[in-house]
Amino acid sequence: MAEENCTKVTEFILLGLSDVPELRIFLFLVFLLIYGVTVLANLGMMALIQVSPRLHTPMYFFLSHLSFVDFCYSTAIVPKMLANMLNEDKAISFLGCMVQFYLFCTCVVTEVFLLAVMSYDRFLAICKPLLYMLTMSQKLRVELVSVCYLCATVCALIHLCLTLKIPSYKSNMVDHFFCDLPPVFSLACSDIFINDLMAFIVPTVNEMLTIIVIFSSYLFILITILRMRSAEGRHKAFSTCTSHLTAITVFHGTILFLYCRPSLGNSRVADKVASVFYTVVIPMLNPLIYSLRNKDVKEGLRKVLKSNLTFKDPFP
Repeated sequence: MAEENCTKVTEFILLGLSDVPELRIFLFLVFLLIYGVTVLANLGMMALIQVSPRLHTPMYFFLSHLSFVDFCYSTAIVPKMLANMLNEDKAISFLGCMVQFYLFCTCVVTEVFLLAVMSYDRFLAICKPLLYMLTMSQKLRVELVSVCYLCATVCALIHLCLTLKIPSYKSNMVDHFFCDLPPVFSLACSDIFINDLMAFIVPTVNEMLTIIVIFSSYLFILITILRMRSAEGRHKAFSTCTSHLTAITVFHGTILFLYCRPSLGNSRVADKVASVFYTVVIPMLNPLIYSLRNKDVKEGLRKVLKSNLTFKDPFP
């Protein structure tokens, strides 16, 4: 690439999901509905856990942070994507692009570690029930969540600092609906071997570490459940894990497909579809998975609604 074709960009143009004008309104309405459900479901889950004494347990403490992270990284991406679907001007400033990526990366990596911590929590609850509340103390819960946020911040800063060192780009037309690393790197003029390498190594290491924790936790859980004599006890133990396993499978499967593979020959369309799934759909699915398959959440919601709808006579 000739040097004169490379410039220092001040803004990027996000080309979005589709260049078919007829699809804009349809996609806008679909994603607006999904985002509305995402906001209501995640904020609702956080509020329910806060006000319902039944849900003041370690499991729901972690779940409230999962809902917070889902809300944050969906909000970092979807509003801008919706605006671009209606506007002809699809520009985002260079600073805005970097901030969007930083927030997105921090939240996604936090979720990766949170799901592993939640697996460890399920291991203690099922395999060490008598010591569970003593071991999973308030202090330990706060420390584990803090480590999740800290590790995510460090990972996001590594990628951000390397990206800021790219001096020039051959174009500012990003073939994506948000500022993700691979489509931005594809526009760089300079050698980005280190950027590509770290964009592969960091997610892969995070995935390997967290999947080892998840696999080990559920291996011990499975052994413990199979040793239970009561069929009812086995069913109850399995039911407490199915929601978490569903969230893990959906989320980690998408992350592995997008980031933990060589970049050569990747389909941009497939990447966009996968990105839509974990940036737009998964933040909506997580609270629904945990609420629809969880008796404690449904019972807590029922009691909250009942207490708010019950008429109390002010003049007894």
